[in-house]
Amino acid sequence: MNDYYHLHPQAYHAATFGVDPSSFLTPLAERLPPGAHVLDAGCGSGRDLRWLRHRGYRAVGLERSPGLARLARENGRCPVLEADFNVFDFSSLRVDAILLVGAFVHLPHRELPVLLSRCTAALEPGGLVLITLKEGEGQATDARGRTFSLWQDEALRAVFAGLGLRVLDFQRNESRLGTGEVWLGYVLGRDGAEFAARG
Repeated sequence: MNDYYHLHPQAYHAATFGVDPSSFLTPLAERLPPGAHVLDAGCGSGRDLRWLRHRGYRAVGLERSPGLARLARENGRCPVLEADFNVFDFSSLRVDAILLVGAFVHLPHRELPVLLSRCTAALEPGGLVLITLKEGEGQATDARGRTFSLWQDEALRAVFAGLGLRVLDFQRNESRLGTGEVWLGYVLGRDGAEFAARG
């Protein structure tokens, strides 16, 4: 399943790059200062990097698939680290926000708290996280052999609270790909931190 992105970067790019990310990126962008430094972990072919760069943010990507990383550099015109976020040292970075848009959809439920905690080590004080995951129960496998972990809002909020992360914005959107799937999107900040106000 994980090899899909290694073997079919062009197919993944063709399926996802044309989606306008404004609806799920704007709630984060409204809370960021101009020129904020943003890490897009699991950046795919660079769609969201491009959106961020066009709005004046300093964007950097992180992508495991060599083919997708190459496309992300071309499309986003910004640095892209070629690494697996399961082993990457996030504490080596300092950023104002982290995008996890669909990045953790294949992650088993039990692994989400640990990896999300590791990712937030890259955040500056008052930093923000945008995370999106698919809604549902248990797991689902698609025609390409990819297995997705599905989530309920209540369970995700419990994970966030356990990590000291507060939900600042929540969205529930149908997939722009017309699959009928529903995505849960959250802007998160640390409890007790001072957050940027909406612009």
